[in-house]
Amino acid sequence: MTVTTFRFFAAARAAVGADAVALDAEVLGDALAAVDAVDPVRWAALQERCSYLVDGVTTRDRSTSLVGVAVVDVMPPFAGG
Repeated sequence: MTVTTFRFFAAARAAVGADAVALDAEVLGDALAAVDAVDPVRWAALQERCSYLVDGVTTRDRSTSLVGVAVVDVMPPFAGG
């Protein structure tokens, strides 16, 4: 498996309760499901609306491979954007 750092921004940070976590998973969806959020209901709803920057490449595809990926930025929708 691959250990990937997930960095959370704005509403995602609030739902998860952390700026970043290290997760060990082969695909994005598995990693997101493994997040131990302080507000799991909000986190579950938010995941569907977030964009994910996987080593700088934007995706919403939860089957995206994390093999060899160092960082995933979790970007919720922002007002005005």
